[in-house]
Amino acid sequence: MANEIITGAEALMRALKAEGVKTIFGYPGGAIMPVFDALYDYTRGEKKAFDHILVRHEQSAAHAAEGYARVSGDVGVCLVTSGPGATNTLTGVADALMDSTPIVVIAGQVGVGALGTDAFQEVDLVGVAQPISKWSYQIRRPEDIAWAVSRAFYIARSGRPGPVVLDFPKNAQVATTEYKPQHVDFVRSYVAYPQLDENAVKQAADIINASKKPLALVGQGVELGNAQNELLDFLEKADIPAARTMLGLSALPTDHPLNMGMLGMHGNYAPNIKEQECDVLIAVGMRFSDRVTGNLKTYAKQAKIIHLDIDESEIDKNVKTDVAVVADCKVSLPAITRLLNKNNHREWRDSFKPLYDIENEKVIQPAIHPTDGQLLMGEVVDAVSEATGGDAVLVNDVGQNQMFSCRYFKFNKNRSIVSSGGLGTMGYGLPAAIGATFGCDRTICMFTGDGGLQMSIQELGTIMEQQSPVKIILMNNNYLGNVRQWQDMFFDRRQSFTRMINPDYGKISEGYGIPYAFVSDRKDLKAAVEKMLATDGPFLLECAVKEEDNILPMTPPGCSVDEMLLEINI
Repeated sequence: MANEIITGAEALMRALKAEGVKTIFGYPGGAIMPVFDALYDYTRGEKKAFDHILVRHEQSAAHAAEGYARVSGDVGVCLVTSGPGATNTLTGVADALMDSTPIVVIAGQVGVGALGTDAFQEVDLVGVAQPISKWSYQIRRPEDIAWAVSRAFYIARSGRPGPVVLDFPKNAQVATTEYKPQHVDFVRSYVAYPQLDENAVKQAADIINASKKPLALVGQGVELGNAQNELLDFLEKADIPAARTMLGLSALPTDHPLNMGMLGMHGNYAPNIKEQECDVLIAVGMRFSDRVTGNLKTYAKQAKIIHLDIDESEIDKNVKTDVAVVADCKVSLPAITRLLNKNNHREWRDSFKPLYDIENEKVIQPAIHPTDGQLLMGEVVDAVSEATGGDAVLVNDVGQNQMFSCRYFKFNKNRSIVSSGGLGTMGYGLPAAIGATFGCDRTICMFTGDGGLQMSIQELGTIMEQQSPVKIILMNNNYLGNVRQWQDMFFDRRQSFTRMINPDYGKISEGYGIPYAFVSDRKDLKAAVEKMLATDGPFLLECAVKEEDNILPMTPPGCSVDEMLLEINI
């Protein structure tokens, strides 16, 4: 019996359905119109397979797909038109590559016959996207659609996840083909899951068994590999204290006794200091970002370095390793754990506490429990975290709001942080939070500053239409706060264009039909947070915080990680 003859647009719908896609974030336009016409039938009636979320800007479609992917573990999908529609997604594509987030961007394109003619809304999307994606491909024939889609999803979700871009010329959308389902689970020269080197496993275990002061650095790779339980077995057997990168924060419960805090420029004092004292540093699914290592010339020179990562290109890229275990950490962690001695490093673990106590006295308590003065970002984050019991998903934008919320939000569950790490994309928070509401059934708390919110404020329209239950906590300091802090510290307080003149967010919320509350006095904070969390659907809580609050501790750029500042005088 012959296969059915269908259009390329219909073939795309069937291929997406075969990949288990449930939600698509998109924005229609001329060159993708045949696909949206086919999508019409797949969002209603007997053929319904997808929910399509109409965003208000294509960049937000990519960020929403990222948020969806981060909390669900599935591939996020966005669908846009050619030209500016496609190029608008590229910030999200670059963001997804930096943070290993699996998304597939499908963009319309002018017909093959018009390529290279500077046709209306034509752009060389494959050429532009290639350096910032795992794979970019132009589907020129309808008979290639099933194969290309299956290959795209396989590449996006396998190994170290990341973004894939499919460029879809209009002729391939409207032409017909005999549809044949495809399943791709192998790509020549692409090794998604490297074979575990047992010799490297033994070397790593021997070094850890001989160590007196081991320290584990836990990255997002643990979450991406669904290896949270394997991580706990590893740490607990050998009694290894651990610190987490920003994107790895929810890989280990906040209150676990081996959790020593967050690494990095604005991380916790103790783990940053102890990186310079440990005798073995075990990096698990992290990439030794410059925001973690500080000055590489002085970073952990006293320690033997063990690096567990699925991506061989990360090995020795920034920090020279003594032993590299290149494999999925869900495989490598238990393999090493089996060879570890049951150990007790109590004296080493206890040595972190005096450093924590110093930070707690000088930084943490003044930030979350101030006794007077204006409302602070830290106490706002702490109030929301306490009210949600550590069970909510933290989404944030970029800047001081990001650092404060990462420092003071607590985590009990996996896949609980959605943040732009490597690219640091302002405007990321709101659309990513929308995507997260479709990726899981949990409370989504999105912290943002006044600068970041205005970069994607149009997505309040998406929230209005979808009634996405995003709890937006706007910490308004009338500044681009992070840039202002650097200007004060390193540019003689020359605050060049960082002061913000803000709109009336209450009126904006009213216009979008989103419940709103304003807080400027700490005595009203708890009740406002409770009202926000008790309200069904979305809510915008605006907190007027101290204008020139600074995020501390801080490792100044170019300094060693143990040169953290607990206070600054500016």
